[in-house]
Amino acid sequence: MAGWVLSECGIRPLPPVFPKPRTGFISNPIKNITTPLKIGFLHEKCNFSDSKPRIFSVPSPNSILGNRKWVQKVSAPLKTISLDADEEKETIYSEFDYGAPPPFKLSDIKAAIPKHCWVKNPWRSMSYVVRDVAIVFGLAAAAVYLNKWYTWPLYWVAQGTMFWALFVLGHDCGHGSFSNNPKLNSVMGHFLHSSILVPYHGWRISHRTHHQNHGHVENDESWHPLPEKIYENLDNITRNLRFKLPFPMLAYPFYLWNRSPGKTGSHFDPNSDLFVPNERKDVITSSVCWTAIAALLFGLSFVIGPIELIKLYGLPYWGFVMWLDLVTYLHHHGHEDKLPWYRGKEWSYLRGGLTTLDRDYGWINNIHHDIGTHVIHHLFPQIPHYHLVEATEAAKIVLGKYYREPKKSGPLPLNLIGDLIKSLKQDHYVSDTGDVVYYQTDPKLGGSVKSE
Repeated sequence: MAGWVLSECGIRPLPPVFPKPRTGFISNPIKNITTPLKIGFLHEKCNFSDSKPRIFSVPSPNSILGNRKWVQKVSAPLKTISLDADEEKETIYSEFDYGAPPPFKLSDIKAAIPKHCWVKNPWRSMSYVVRDVAIVFGLAAAAVYLNKWYTWPLYWVAQGTMFWALFVLGHDCGHGSFSNNPKLNSVMGHFLHSSILVPYHGWRISHRTHHQNHGHVENDESWHPLPEKIYENLDNITRNLRFKLPFPMLAYPFYLWNRSPGKTGSHFDPNSDLFVPNERKDVITSSVCWTAIAALLFGLSFVIGPIELIKLYGLPYWGFVMWLDLVTYLHHHGHEDKLPWYRGKEWSYLRGGLTTLDRDYGWINNIHHDIGTHVIHHLFPQIPHYHLVEATEAAKIVLGKYYREPKKSGPLPLNLIGDLIKSLKQDHYVSDTGDVVYYQTDPKLGGSVKSE
């Protein structure tokens, strides 16, 4: 060390560590990873006659030069100067690759989550049902009592949001995170979902398929990317309905009947390829419950009048549909970095789950039961919604950069509208080949192309 300090002060030349400074990355043969070289300075207390700093490279602790500890006394500059020339060269840093296999396992994430986060409290779950149902009836009563032209739009927005909250609670029933009692989950799931015209078991089974295949190009169920061949064969009407606002935000009822382009079957048909034979009775039960609610609404239209029914139920229903399509879409699309989708051996449950996104909805977070904490929900759907925020905070330590921190929203998540518009312009299809693929853009629909 003393020899180096004397050399830097001009008493005798410093023997070069490398022929020339190295920038970029070197390979670690032990862990087969790339590590950026760090640049250090050891002359902070010396005076130089020239203005150009002398630079030498310090390998990382895990590099092939051994586990020697190097001291870095001055932060590395943004630019380095070559010893072969006085031309400045910017240090090259690689962007983080979200599609790379993570260095942790699903069990590592699970171990980081506190044990009480896995506990399901049926009384607490039921309290949310009572709260939401009371608000739904309270809003309807207030709207009828006030009956002003300027209060109805407020009612439609608020009630549509509450319908969406009911759906999320039924969604917990479908995952079994509502309680440990399957019968209670089924009864409450039918009550909550049938009331907003969702076939509980039909949806529950297809949503289970979505979770089991999240991030898989062909096997994912909801909002999965279209392969290029399927996209090219879409007629203009279908293409616009899927990618031109507001049509994608009204897609859910049609998806229940016909699924997505390239897939066949219906959530109401017990013989659909969505279901296996032993699930057909469940599908029939849910379809009967759905039909009973539809018949009840039809009969109610004769009692209060069709216009009043549309005002009280019809328009809030479409508000709920828009919430459902917005949330489910943005949890799998629209990040500023490209999200990978996988095929074949590159896909795994963990890698697929890490492609999901958390979103902040401001005041709506509590109303719709923190469904915006979507990454941990996708990896561990058994966790009740009231523990998702705490579980996510605990898991961040393990997830590291694989967790994309959501942008903070204002009281209302108006910022997400921009993310939605941008994504619908860019995320249209993926290549028919390749095990790791990214969305690309049809130039005819605008936006910039995202390549593999």
